[in-house]
Amino acid sequence: MSREHREDISVKTAVITVSTTRTEKTDLSGKIIQESFEKTGIPVLWIKIVKDDISEIRSAVMEALDSANCIVVNGGTGLTHDDCTIEAVSPLFIKTMDGFGELFRQKSYAQVGNSVILSRAAAGINKGRAIFCIPGSPKAVKLAAEEIIVPEIIHILTHANQ
Repeated sequence: MSREHREDISVKTAVITVSTTRTEKTDLSGKIIQESFEKTGIPVLWIKIVKDDISEIRSAVMEALDSANCIVVNGGTGLTHDDCTIEAVSPLFIKTMDGFGELFRQKSYAQVGNSVILSRAAAGINKGRAIFCIPGSPKAVKLAAEEIIVPEIIHILTHANQ
C-alpha cells in the first residue's frame, strides 16, 4: 500500500475492561486483547479494569489518551440497564468510525446470528488516537482484535494523524 495510507507509526495500546465482576486474574478478555497485540509486536502499556460507571470509564479513557494512541475498551456495550460504555466514550469521539461497528457486526453474525443486533460496538478518533468499544465476551474480543483492529490500526492512525 502506498505511503500516504500507512505511515511508520509506533502503536501504543491501552486495554480497559468494563466489568463489576472481573478481576486481574479472571479478565480473560483483557488478556486475549493483550496477546493479540503483543504477538504482532505492538506493546500494551497497561490494562485497567473499571466498573460499569460512566465517570469511571470516561476517566480511564482520558488517562489512556495521555500515553496510548490505541485504546480498546471491552465490555459494557450491550443493552442491559448497567451497560454504559458507549454513553461514557462516544462523547469523546471527535470523529466516528462507523465502518468499525458495521464490520464487527457483520463478522459477528457468523458466531451469534441475529443476536448481533444487540451489539453497540463503536469506534472513533480523539486527537489522532483511536478508541474502540467492543463487547467483553472472549470470542468477541478475539474477533475484534485479531480480524479488525490489529490489521488496520496503522492505517487508521495514519489517516487520523494527517
